[in-house]
Amino acid sequence: MSDKQQIKHNIEKALANENLRGALGRFGNDYVGARERAYTGKDFEELRDQIAAVKGDAADRMEELAGRFTESAQARGAKVFRARTAQDAKDYIKNLAQEKGATKIVKSKSMATEEIHLNEYLGRQGLDSVETDLGEWILQLCGQKPSHMVMPAIHMTRDEVADIFSKETTQELSADIPQLVELARKQLRKKFLAADIGISGANIAVAETGTLVIVTNEGNARLTTTLPPVHVAVVGLEKLVDEFDGVKPIIEALPRSATGQKITSYVTMITGPTPAAYPDGTVQEKELHIILLDNGRTEMQADPVFKEALQCIRCASCLNVCPVFQLLGGHVYGHIYTGGIGTILTAFFNGFQEAGELQNLCLGCERCKRFCPGKIDLPKLIRELRSRVVEKGGLPGGQKFVLEKVLPNRKLFHRLIKAGQLGQKPFQKGARIRHLPMFLAGLTEGRSLPVIADKAFRDQARNLSVPEGPSKESTPDSKEKVGFFAGCLTDFVYPQLGQAAHKVLKHLNKEMVFPAGQTCCGVPAVLMGVRESAVHLAQQNIEAFEQAGVDAVVTCCPSCAQALKERYMELMETDPAWHERAKALAGKVQHITAYVADKSGNGSSLRLKQTGGRVTYHDSCHMKGCLGITEEPRQLLAAAGLELAEMDGSDLCCGFGGSYSVKFPSISSQILDKKLHSMEAANAPTVALDCPGCKLQISGGLDSRGKELPVKHTVEILAEKI
Repeated sequence: MSDKQQIKHNIEKALANENLRGALGRFGNDYVGARERAYTGKDFEELRDQIAAVKGDAADRMEELAGRFTESAQARGAKVFRARTAQDAKDYIKNLAQEKGATKIVKSKSMATEEIHLNEYLGRQGLDSVETDLGEWILQLCGQKPSHMVMPAIHMTRDEVADIFSKETTQELSADIPQLVELARKQLRKKFLAADIGISGANIAVAETGTLVIVTNEGNARLTTTLPPVHVAVVGLEKLVDEFDGVKPIIEALPRSATGQKITSYVTMITGPTPAAYPDGTVQEKELHIILLDNGRTEMQADPVFKEALQCIRCASCLNVCPVFQLLGGHVYGHIYTGGIGTILTAFFNGFQEAGELQNLCLGCERCKRFCPGKIDLPKLIRELRSRVVEKGGLPGGQKFVLEKVLPNRKLFHRLIKAGQLGQKPFQKGARIRHLPMFLAGLTEGRSLPVIADKAFRDQARNLSVPEGPSKESTPDSKEKVGFFAGCLTDFVYPQLGQAAHKVLKHLNKEMVFPAGQTCCGVPAVLMGVRESAVHLAQQNIEAFEQAGVDAVVTCCPSCAQALKERYMELMETDPAWHERAKALAGKVQHITAYVADKSGNGSSLRLKQTGGRVTYHDSCHMKGCLGITEEPRQLLAAAGLELAEMDGSDLCCGFGGSYSVKFPSISSQILDKKLHSMEAANAPTVALDCPGCKLQISGGLDSRGKELPVKHTVEILAEKI
């Protein structure tokens, strides 16, 4: 079975596991509220700036800080070993155990030791290594790996845990949590008392003092690091910070972002070996061995793009808010480290090959970026990883043809769209396509599709007398000229959005300009890692709007707006001339809703018909999460006399993700189910939104489920009220 086939098999297995979906879904639903309450009174943006500065500085000076930490720790009696590879670290521990005649080892939770597969290795050396974190111990007993970086057994139910404990103790146990915890405490206490070596990780390593900082919610780490006569700490180089002051912001953010707690149960700081009491009553200094683990970290530090990932504090907030992770868990969406950040870490710590298919699971909603206390632009890193995967391994033939030959060739692209318009006729029923044959079947899994319009907006624009560029009669007193970027869906599927935008702009006394040279915004090429095609498309669009001589540029699609405002400059980073041209365009671009709100005093000057009504509103991922637009559409809807019924999770993804809904229709459909449930619960006769892609996904999902609930773009609603 190929990697691609294996991951699809794993996806279907995970989606069929109701216990998994239930456990992850419940936590995901509760997490955002708990986190928000935990950060009450804290300035999250200021805190993440501090963390990014501390961790970014440490990443820049990793070798220097490793040297300073070594000197500081050794001056206080610790022994420090620099492990270049995973095998170096494992051999050090094996040799230490042989030197001490040790056979029994206890471990506290450590992702670094998971990364190097330490337990399996020690077992092959005849050493008894026992996990003492409750979740890790449960997984060790049943032979599983962690599914989450902070809560390793979150995917398991209490009944499953009771079955595991029953087999371990050969007695029938109920699923009573206090009873199970008490049993674990008794069993593990014996292990602590008999252990020769205790192995831990660390959340922070302070170069200034040689201090290890360990943050936990269970007391097992303190027992692991104090009871056995030898303590070994395996610490990744990315855990280094320069001074002790750098500990504070990380400690403040870690519990809040990880589990929604204001403070964790235990913060342990270890500076040098501490006295240990032995069973015979003697007290003497114990040994402290610190392994500074590289295993790909210096390679990551040397990479100008991926160095940013070293700012991760392992809170797993990116997992907690990821719609894909909430469905699949870390056993599917992960290798050792899980979720989006896990994909990046896996590429450097465990191998590029391991991350090759994992990166495809990212939906591109960019929700993780908003919640990361390390201020990591994780979506950008995943896009870069995807580009490198494509550069190394290429694309399947069909995707390669479309992205490299069709999209960059505007005339060919438009001819194929027209051919598709004819080809859809046998499957068309009214204005919808509900079923497609053979390899196209995934397009209509969990949703129907709108038909390609009879007449594209670019053709309709001529009938509306929309100019393609500057008029010869233009004077300084002329109306503001607003370039309209349609994007593929508005142009060829929803031309009524372009008509509505034209009507609203005219009502604002603005002149719409439609540059005919515009083409796809390039987002599909960006998200699929085909950089060259994305650059070519960006350059076409930049030239088209330069030639049009417009004062502003608007679009009905937030993904297109983000591409024009941000992606083009990112794509042109290495070309100063094109970067300046992209920057000039970016300064003119707004989403149509934000533009209208800005020019009308949030709708106060629009003079709209007040016919009343009730709507619920869906915040598309790129609208709120990337462009920061959330209040403007609500204010415009209120100006139109509409009562807003807020749905739960209004900013949760609908599961579209462009080609993602085609590649992974079963994941997309289940994310959509959750969104549709929230919409129906809002009990409003209309759904308002501001993204053509979300409109396609949500209206198609409602149609396939037999639900009659109109889905309208905000600009459509405004146009109806003029």
